[in-house]
Amino acid sequence: MTAGVALAGVMAHCGGSLIGAVEYLVGATASAPAAPEPYAALAELWRDRRSELEEVLEGDGSLSAVLAQAYFRFLDGDMDDAVMALGSVTGVRPDVAWGTAPWFGDPRFLGAVSAEALAEACLRTLDYGHNLDTEEMRERFAPWFHALDVVSERSPVPESLAAMARLPRACGRYELAVALCDRADAVEPVMWTAVARAATWRVMGDLDQAAMAFEGALALDPANWSLHLDLADVRAELGDFAAAVSLVEQGLEHAPHEVSLRAAGAAYRTRLSGSSDDLRVLIALAPELTNTSYRDLLIDYACAGPGLPRRIVAEARRARAN
Repeated sequence: MTAGVALAGVMAHCGGSLIGAVEYLVGATASAPAAPEPYAALAELWRDRRSELEEVLEGDGSLSAVLAQAYFRFLDGDMDDAVMALGSVTGVRPDVAWGTAPWFGDPRFLGAVSAEALAEACLRTLDYGHNLDTEEMRERFAPWFHALDVVSERSPVPESLAAMARLPRACGRYELAVALCDRADAVEPVMWTAVARAATWRVMGDLDQAAMAFEGALALDPANWSLHLDLADVRAELGDFAAAVSLVEQGLEHAPHEVSLRAAGAAYRTRLSGSSDDLRVLIALAPELTNTSYRDLLIDYACAGPGLPRRIVAEARRARAN
């Protein structure tokens, strides 16, 4: 069956509705993302009724509209917008192997898409916090991993490669995440690459390597208070609360009012010395910590401090529960 005959059937099925035809064809790609026929019909629509399509799709943020626009951007040679749109769709529905679309593995796409746009697309796939660390997800994201390998070799922009590494790390493809960091470092060591490497080691459970990588990041950006806190947290995980306190104090020199630093400092001092005063400081700061899991972790550390009165520990536990 020719694409023209197939499209005519689709239009008849949809009562001549252009947006209905787009939604129908996108639904077909969701059922079989690697099948070329729906894309051939979409390409014919774009060729023959482009102005009408542009009008009906303008401002439409639905999944079907964004996916169609990703392909239309590819047809126009706008590979950067194409991949970013596909990243947005994938973030919403990672249960569909959108990356197996024929255009996504096309040499024209892989040879032209920028490292910056592919990195942004990778971040968009993670926007909704879906669990990607499964064998099924790794299989669905295989075309993405191939694209990362090709584009990072062609255009090894360190900051972009560091951002790209977040996707394979989220999928449990740690060797690819580390390889992207290695490729970036071969061009120029930058702070973001060191952070990406540290985050990968941390997820893998190798806290010593994570600490070394955060130290490398701090050497590249010594005034970054967030890096001081990251390294302090790793030292705390390793049980070295004296080092954690010292690192937080260094961070406070650069950001004296940062609530997460102040709370971490109070928690780690409490854990180290059993200071009731520091625990009270942590209790007072707890409502200001928007990351509740981090707040609870700090309270748990503090409540394990030596010789703390039961009454104030109970008060801290209540702060954890709220």
